[in-house]
Amino acid sequence: MQDIGNTQEPNLAVALNGNSDDGRVNEIARRPVELASLKPDLIPQVMAWAAELRTHFATLNMTISLFARLSHIDKGAVSRYLSGERVPTDRSFLDQILAMRAGQGTAVTEEVREHLIELYLDALKATRPHEYRIQKVSDELAIAVTRWKEAERYAESLEYELSRRTHTIEGLSSENERLRAAWDRERTQHFDEIAELTERLKMAQNRVHQAEGRVQKLEELLDRLQPQHQHETDEVRFRSLVKAQSQLVWITSPTGTVVEDAPQWRAITGQSLEDYLAYGWLEAVHQDERQQTGEAWKEALRGRTMFEWNYRVRTRASGFRHFEVRAVPIIRDGQVVEWVGTNTDMTLQHEAEEMRGRLTHQLGAAALRTARLQGATAQLAEALTVRQVVQVIINVGRTALAADRSAVALLDTDRAALKLIHGEGIPEASVPFSEEIPLSHSSVMTMAVNSGRPVFAESPVSLKTQLLESGGEETPLTDYLISSDEQAWVGLPLLAAGRALGALRFSFTRPQKICQEDGVFLEALAGQCALAVERATLFEREHHTAETLQRSMLPGRLPVIKGLELAQRFRSGSRHVQVGGDWYDAFVFQDGRVAAVVGDVMGKGVKAAAWMGRTRNAMRALALTNPAPADVLTGLDRVFDATEEEEQVTTLAYMVVEPVTGEGTLALAGHPPPILVSPQGTAILCNAEPGTPLGWPTSRKQFRFVVPPGHTAVLYSDGLVKNRKRGLDAGLAEICSVVSESPPEVVANPYMLLDFLVDRMLSGYEQDDDVVMLAIHVPAPICRP
Repeated sequence: MQDIGNTQEPNLAVALNGNSDDGRVNEIARRPVELASLKPDLIPQVMAWAAELRTHFATLNMTISLFARLSHIDKGAVSRYLSGERVPTDRSFLDQILAMRAGQGTAVTEEVREHLIELYLDALKATRPHEYRIQKVSDELAIAVTRWKEAERYAESLEYELSRRTHTIEGLSSENERLRAAWDRERTQHFDEIAELTERLKMAQNRVHQAEGRVQKLEELLDRLQPQHQHETDEVRFRSLVKAQSQLVWITSPTGTVVEDAPQWRAITGQSLEDYLAYGWLEAVHQDERQQTGEAWKEALRGRTMFEWNYRVRTRASGFRHFEVRAVPIIRDGQVVEWVGTNTDMTLQHEAEEMRGRLTHQLGAAALRTARLQGATAQLAEALTVRQVVQVIINVGRTALAADRSAVALLDTDRAALKLIHGEGIPEASVPFSEEIPLSHSSVMTMAVNSGRPVFAESPVSLKTQLLESGGEETPLTDYLISSDEQAWVGLPLLAAGRALGALRFSFTRPQKICQEDGVFLEALAGQCALAVERATLFEREHHTAETLQRSMLPGRLPVIKGLELAQRFRSGSRHVQVGGDWYDAFVFQDGRVAAVVGDVMGKGVKAAAWMGRTRNAMRALALTNPAPADVLTGLDRVFDATEEEEQVTTLAYMVVEPVTGEGTLALAGHPPPILVSPQGTAILCNAEPGTPLGWPTSRKQFRFVVPPGHTAVLYSDGLVKNRKRGLDAGLAEICSVVSESPPEVVANPYMLLDFLVDRMLSGYEQDDDVVMLAIHVPAPICRP
């Protein structure tokens, strides 16, 4: 800073004393306009205090030792100030004078003090305009720093809240792992039971095979019994062998009628001998299988083939047991002389088969429920907004539960009512469902929220009983159940960290049995849904906050400048993508030149938006001090080096343009180059050195950049030319090609030109970043005849 004491301009002491070498009048006495802003009762106080201050200054000039008690004041500076040789360089000197005055017992109100400071600033503005501008810029920069620190503290509070919610998510994940381990133990137990039953079945089959081998031996024995004189001996031997077997053996005549007793068979069926003989044995067969068994037996008799069949037999205790029967004809001299058969009790094997089938079915159902829960969890993990989460819940209700109707409701901000988010196919009825349900009203969802437990109603009677117990009125409930075709209901509370968020409702137009396994599945599904709803709510809140912060930091409107036309476009990324730190700005300097800037802060969310605000404010403060692009970027490098994190990447394109002529200077900090569009529709990329992002100190350079009359310069963020499928170089080549295809009326209008570029460059691509564009158009001169 220059030595102010060597200047010959009037100082503050002269202005306050009202006398100067050039004969200027008293400054305080001739300021009725400034005094008019004060309250009427303060004007005399200001005038009187100013007169006392002049007298006091004169006294101090003679008794400078009175300042010895203010050790930090340079007595020489005070003497030079009072003698009119030097003007103080800041307000601290005046503050100390005021403090000493107050210490002597003269009260100085805040308004009087502020007014005297304004007198000081006016005197400084008149005597030192350059220092006055520096003072004003310093004050604005201090305000900007204060504001960005407040935004940073707010961002830290949001990060803390997100961390807390992340711990909650980890806790729920641990609970999910615990449930999975329990399911694995249950599955292992089922597998052990199946293995045991399979082993028993094998043992039974081995017994059958052994019996078959013995029957085959008997058949071979019969074939060898040819001599007539040994017939009786062989017959006795055969019957003794039959009695030794574990199977029930029976013998019939050649026509298939039972002619011999089978005590073991009758002991099972409880029949008398008379009831058993002939075809009486068929009466013990289950009535559903009796006719088919008789027809199969007659068919074997006609064909003289082996008879094999399975049927249920009524026992003495009026129960039924499963038997497997086999019979073969005994043929001698080409004639059937009798039939010999066996009955094997297959009840244990049959029960084992049924048990294995049931266990297999249960295991399959459990695996299906687990797969559905995992599928729902995967879909919920991809859902970002509350609407997406609700749609996933509805799809799961339709597919996994085969529900006819589904609904999702969340608690309002007052936590006094449930607000319907989605109600697919909900019947029009005032009870028990409507668009908004007070928690005091009795319904499936309010009962689930109030109790914090699932509600299962497998029939209208069950629903009515539960609702009446929860305080519902009988008449409206009866009317609703009569008018509705719903027959079963499920209500699930959405709980996150023990706190209710809302409820799910599934209904069926048929009676629905909810088993214990289905209940466990539904509770796990509700837990996953609650977690997804909480995460989506937090995402939407953060997205809205960051987007509001980002838009609030962009200019409300662009300045209107004679000889220059400005246009801007801002398109936020898709609604499911967090807002970024893209921004633009334009303002006019005192000399009439125009500053245009487009910047891009790496990152998403509130943190990026806060960084963007700090960068924009710092850039404005530096530009108003020294507009030169190279100096502004150098100053920003120092700011970033002192305040921002090392990994933070921020790019910027900044240019200063003269209206009418379009001449100006440009500097880039790692940003894509501007495009110059001619009236003929050709596009030229600026060949200025791209430089490095802010905070990477280098020797900053600025380049001459001219926007001829009729031409348009376009500044833009990289979201316009770069995405996941298109690189930066390909995007720059494509935008030049798109400009060449623009109609003449589009090229001549900067607003239409920006709309045309945005539509064409983003067509066919998913927008994954914000897009910011700023056009500087120099109108062509109007040709007059």
